[in-house]
Amino acid sequence: MSEKLEASSTVVAKTLHPVYTVANIQHKVRVLDGLKVSYSSWVKLFQLHAKGYKVMAHIDGTKPPAETDPEYESWSEIDAIVLQWIYGTLSDDLLTRVLETQSTAREAWCCIQTIFLNNKGSRAAALEHEFNNLTLKAMPSLEAYCQKLKELGDRLNDVDCPVNNQ
Repeated sequence: MSEKLEASSTVVAKTLHPVYTVANIQHKVRVLDGLKVSYSSWVKLFQLHAKGYKVMAHIDGTKPPAETDPEYESWSEIDAIVLQWIYGTLSDDLLTRVLETQSTAREAWCCIQTIFLNNKGSRAAALEHEFNNLTLKAMPSLEAYCQKLKELGDRLNDVDCPVNNQ
């Protein structure tokens, strides 16, 4: 009788992956709209979240297991959740550009990257023009003026054209 009790008490329960504990991604990662939340800020927040919940491999280019691998089903389920996180942290305008029926989290991640990092030169020129021509008189307050300069600076940084502090 004690042998049966020992055998049944040594059964190891499979632990739940941390990804299943996230209730609302928007409490952790703000919605990317390209204006109030810059691409680089969104990437930093999303990567921090992905690292903490052990799903970086779904966005960093790590190859998924083969479809014949027993781990593939679990990987696919987790990838669908990470993809939902991505979709859930995009503005409506961005979501319509990224949303695909058959997509992985990595494919969506790369699509967003392409949207924000293509045409860097022309985007940088337009942002520099806006930055240089912004006047305090055009803004409702000094705080709004400083915030707008910060937003433009972040967007310039996104296109590899950081603002010089001088």
